[in-house]
Amino acid sequence: MKINGKTDVYGIVGWPVAHSLSPLFQNHFLQQQGINAVYVPFPVEQAGLTTALQGLAAAGVRGLNVTVPHKEALLSLVSPDQDARLIGAVNTLKCDGSGTWQATNTDWRGFRAVIDGLGLSLAGCRVLLFGAGGTARAAVHALADCGAHLTLCNRSDSRREALLTHIIQAYPELQCEGVPWQAEVVEPLCAGATLIINTTTIGLGGAPQAFPFMLAGNGAAIDAVYCRDGNTSFCHAARQAGRTAVDGLPMLIAQGAASFAWWHDMPEPSRADILAYMQQRLGRPTEILPEWQ
Repeated sequence: MKINGKTDVYGIVGWPVAHSLSPLFQNHFLQQQGINAVYVPFPVEQAGLTTALQGLAAAGVRGLNVTVPHKEALLSLVSPDQDARLIGAVNTLKCDGSGTWQATNTDWRGFRAVIDGLGLSLAGCRVLLFGAGGTARAAVHALADCGAHLTLCNRSDSRREALLTHIIQAYPELQCEGVPWQAEVVEPLCAGATLIINTTTIGLGGAPQAFPFMLAGNGAAIDAVYCRDGNTSFCHAARQAGRTAVDGLPMLIAQGAASFAWWHDMPEPSRADILAYMQQRLGRPTEILPEWQ
């Protein structure tokens, strides 16, 4: 990579952000396409979010991904598209040259790509979703037309109820209910769920934190959290219970490919190719989702 006076800058904003693998594959995308640009992490605390966004635009940064905890907070500071408005959170921004950040949400595309990649048919099935933040909202958007029955569980009752209200208003066709963060309620529901999804921060950054519930069942498990060996606390619990489990790396790559295509107005890079590349770089077994061939 050669950096010069014409090199464009892209990046990811979050707190923390040092663990992010996005720079690794986004810079690979740029090199593959011969684009004179670089992608870097920007650690930004919540208190400095508005100032950072203004400064990055003024400095000529062309595009940004957004990670926790800023996906919902940024909505009021940018110009969102229809998907982002409906979800209520953003994860991808591009500067239009006048200092205004256009925004979309590709997280839901990442979730949908993994669901499709696993070959899951969810019509009439129960899906159990842990979390109620911006990533959970993207998962709901991805599930909205799958014909599933969604059960929502979150540590904060008020956050869970707020998301439940949003779902009822935004997706009236989606069957949905909320349940408390209690093992005696959650674990029987796990046993009957075809798919369980974790969008909480449990295990983020490789933190050695056990997932608090037994995840028994014969279906699949998708974690929005990822780690270098692929065995997040959620995935470990799901595999121990006999489920097929996928950590957040395939979702990260799929949403990142969609972001890249949106920034550069070109077709998405191959998700299967970049997943194989990332697994090789991370020393993980090379496993491509069945439907990603």
